Amino acid sequence: MKSSIVNSIQSLPPLPKTVIDMQRVCNDPNASIKDLVKTVETDPMIVANLLKAANSPLYSFRREIINVSQAVSLFGMSMTRSIGIGNSVRKLLNVDMEPYGITSDRFAEISSMQAALVHEWYTKIDRAKADKLFLATFLQETGKIIIASDVIQEDLATNFKADIISAIDISSVERSYIQETTATVTAAIFTHWNFDKEFIEMIRFSDTPSRAPDEVKEYATALNIIKTIVPVNNPFGGHGISFGLKKAEEAGYDMPKLQGAINSVLEKINA
Repeated sequence: MKSSIVNSIQSLPPLPKTVIDMQRVCNDPNASIKDLVKTVETDPMIVANLLKAANSPLYSFRREIINVSQAVSLFGMSMTRSIGIGNSVRKLLNVDMEPYGITSDRFAEISSMQAALVHEWYTKIDRAKADKLFLATFLQETGKIIIASDVIQEDLATNFKADIISAIDISSVERSYIQETTATVTAAIFTHWNFDKEFIEMIRFSDTPSRAPDEVKEYATALNIIKTIVPVNNPFGGHGISFGLKKAEEAGYDMPKLQGAINSVLEKINA
């Protein structure tokens, strides 16, 4: 991996205490939603982002969500953790996504779209797998933050942005500039932060799911399909949807379930 990328990852600050505590609570089989609520309530930023997500059209809860307890009860522990960690990581890394042609707020929106789509899709396949994929999907684009910073430092942002805007395969553009892709950089980030191996490997192989170890191949394939349908340069574009559906068909997925999930998320976005 390029030395400047390695140095950026090695110099990352530790995760906030609240994020570590959320991980601990969610990994404790004896912990309850009340325990997670107490943890979340210690961090005003996570509270604000969780309530913002809960009142987003992407999740279509039937009433206004006004407190943490309501939000955690509706999202569940796994989704709450994912939303909290995702927003904390982006804040911690001081996002500048100009090389990708988007703002930091738009980057967060697209990550939320990806996570909403995988949730809508995979809850109809396997709820336990859906929970794992929600966290991975929410965080799988994190490496773009480090890549964008590196491109800016190398004074390549203008050319990089022009190539990204017109790209059908974003990973190929990234590879041509830094010899890595978002998937490998993201995996390195979460290795640095000591996330579990399964989570890291499903992201690491999300650009090359055919090469993934058997135990994470399904997850890596699903992540690849999601970012094909919802790429940062053209989320839910016609080509991306068609290509993503084709990949899903080749992988043996039930096509109506994925198409239905796409339609459902688009309806919420356009409501």
